[in-house]
Formats: sequence, C-alpha cells, structure tokens
Amino acid sequence: MGGQQLERGLGLAEATALNMIDMVGIGPFVVVPLVIEAMPGPQCLLAWAAGGIVALLDGCVWAELGAAMPEAGGSYVFLREAYGPGRWGRLMSFLFIWQTMFQAPLVMASAAIGFSQYASYLVPLGWWEQKAVSGAVVIAVVLLLYRRIDQIGKISMVLWAGVVATLGWLIWGGLTHFHARQAFTMPPGAWDLSPAFFAALGVASVKTIYTYLGYYNVCHLGGEIRQPERNIPRSIFISVAGIAVLYLVLQTAVLGVIPWQEARSTPFIASALVERIYGTGAAKVATGMVLWVAFGSLFALTLGYSRVPYAAAVDGTFFRAFARVHPTRHFPHVSLMALGATGLVFSLLFRLREVIEAILAMRILVQFVGGAVGVMILRKKWGRERLPYRMWLYPAPAVTAIVLWLGVFFSTGRTALAGLGVMAAGVAVFLARAAVLEQWPFGQAAGAGQ
Repeated sequence: MGGQQLERGLGLAEATALNMIDMVGIGPFVVVPLVIEAMPGPQCLLAWAAGGIVALLDGCVWAELGAAMPEAGGSYVFLREAYGPGRWGRLMSFLFIWQTMFQAPLVMASAAIGFSQYASYLVPLGWWEQKAVSGAVVIAVVLLLYRRIDQIGKISMVLWAGVVATLGWLIWGGLTHFHARQAFTMPPGAWDLSPAFFAALGVASVKTIYTYLGYYNVCHLGGEIRQPERNIPRSIFISVAGIAVLYLVLQTAVLGVIPWQEARSTPFIASALVERIYGTGAAKVATGMVLWVAFGSLFALTLGYSRVPYAAAVDGTFFRAFARVHPTRHFPHVSLMALGATGLVFSLLFRLREVIEAILAMRILVQFVGGAVGVMILRKKWGRERLPYRMWLYPAPAVTAIVLWLGVFFSTGRTALAGLGVMAAGVAVFLARAAVLEQWPFGQAAGAGQ
C-alpha cells in the first residue's frame, strides 16, 4: 500500500511536458481579455512579466524542496518535514490537504469550464449544454489517466506537442501580420504611476499568475520521477522560462493584430486572432487546437493532484482508502476517482470568473508562503548533504517570493476573506480531530515526531 509501489517512470522530457501542459491549458486564452480589461493598453505586458517573475522565484523554492523530498504529495511532504512531523508540521500538512480538497477540484473545474466555453465558438451551446460538456471532459480525463505511469508519460508527450503547435501557430500568425503602431498605442495616462496604476497591475497579475500555475506539478509526482534530484529542478525552470517567453510573445502578437480596445471584450481571443488573419475556417481549426490544449492541462493537473490525498493517506493523516494502489497498474486509483468525482461536481456548479481568484486565495498562505518559509527552516535544520539542489542567491528568491505572494493575496480583494475562512475552518477541524485522537496540542503523542 505504501509509496514504494509507485514506479519511477517519468524522465526529464515527460516531467517537463506534464508541467508545461498543466501551465498553459485554457488559461491564457480566457485570461488575455481579462488582463487587458484590468490594465488597458500594451502595459498589460507588465502583468505577464510579473506573473513570470513570481513563478520563477517561487520555482526556486519548489526546486529545492522537490529535489530534497522526491515523494508523492509535493507540498504535503514539504510542509510536514519543514515544520516538524509531530507538531506544527502536522497542522500545516493537514491544512494543505484541507485546502486541496477544495482548490484542486476548483482548478479542474476551471479547465473544464474553459473548455466548454471555448467549444461554444464551434457549436452554440446553452448553459446546460456547456455544463454537460464540462462534466464529460472531466470523465474523459479520469478514464484516460486510469493506466500505468509509463503510458501516461507517452500520452503527455503527445499532448505537449499539441500545446507547442497551438502556441507556435498563434504566435507565428500574429507576428507575421503585426502592426507595431497599433500594438504600442498607449491610452491616456498610461504611465501615471499612481496607486491606481499599481492596483490595476495587481489585479491583472492575479489573472496572469493563474496561467503560470502548474510549474510545481512535477513535485506532486516526485515518487514517479527518475533521477529526481536533477530532473525536478530542471523541469521547473525549463517550464517557467519557456512558458513566460511564449506568453509575452503571444500577448504582443494579439495586440498587434486586434486593437486592445476590442481585445478586452473578445471572449474567444485565439479564435478571433486566427479569424482576423486567415478566415473563419482556420479559426475553427485553431479553436479545436485550443480545446486540445485545455484537455491536456486538465489531464496533467488531475494526475498531479491525485497523488496528494494518496500521500496523506499513506502517512496516516487522511482516509486509509486513498492509500490504495491499483494491483496491476500501480497508481493511486481511489484518490484519482475521488478527485475526479469532486471536480465533476464543481464543474457543474461554478462559473469561471468565480473560480480563478478562489484558486489563488485558498492556497497562497499555506502552500506558497508556507513553502517559502519552510525552505528557510530546512536550511537551518538540514545539512548540505540533504539538499541536492540549492537555489542561487539564497535567501533573496524565497523572501521576495513571500512578499510578492502576500501582495497577490491581498489583490484578490474579498476573495482573500474566503481564503482566510477556509483556512480557519481547517484549523477548527484539525483541532477537533486532534482532541478526539488525543494528539498535539491535546495529547502527549504529539511530541514523538518532533
């Protein structure tokens, strides 16, 4: 039943492909208009650069933690070990599992909802029809993931090729029909560096950061990566750098073909870009390719998140059924099915705008800030030999990541309160469970792992 039954069947290419298809997904194609709406004009490129910087700095944290603890579960393991498995680590890792049971299905739902919305460019879909498509996509992904990890690695390479081809075509079309004067026409007061300017940058950056999420997906699959001390950091940095360049070029190409005044109210931005250049027939092909990308993202993120409840169950802090590994295919099938079922329900209940900010607000304090603080704690607790990868310029990347994540958290506005509410509820559930089991902070058994 333990984690040793998982196979290390993913190399650097497969790990990087899974990261990149998780990161791209439907995100940039639905977020581009929202970013321009929040920050009109070409200065919206600042938001994409800001998102890349946050991802790169936080990637330094994940690379160090992932290389040191290449196990299934990612943040669950990192938080448990950094804060001590007996006391605060028990609380932090529980809070991560608690938030994951909410935000992981929300991430799945965002990909499925975005898929159904984009599909309506090809075939007009009513509200109920879009929900039916969303649910069908979640079911299809779970069925495709119900197999051995080496087979999943091969599928990921095919999906990744579709991601690269889609972005490459959009960028090529945009740059070969690029109008620089149109792209860089500034609105009045564009560079008035007032509080309103930075507030707008914060709101826009929340949207772009959402499109970068997934660079850490490889850490959730740590128990299935070959040579993890080398391949986990490399896959993270390759993914972040490659996707950041693609996003910046894509946004520039869009501005050079579709005036930003029009782009901010265009829901099918990729389809509109291709239609403007090549016509309606090509736009339908491009829409199909965007749907391929969205499906690939849902595939990758569902794979990664399904390992989180599994890791907690193996550790004895979550329901034991989630620790079951398929007897012949060697993957956590119960965890996968449960996550798929919850994602299916969420895809039927929520709208995309509601989901994006909730995803960030629920995870920033525990997963991102908690992880960055955790890596500094481990630097003091562990010797160099236990950290096969050490970030450059430490502690600057970790400290800067903490500051930036807190800024993003407060930029989510009222949604931040919902994130705090979910966190508070998790603390209450943890304390109630600890009281019943006579564990820390109510029992003597708590100190055993400290």
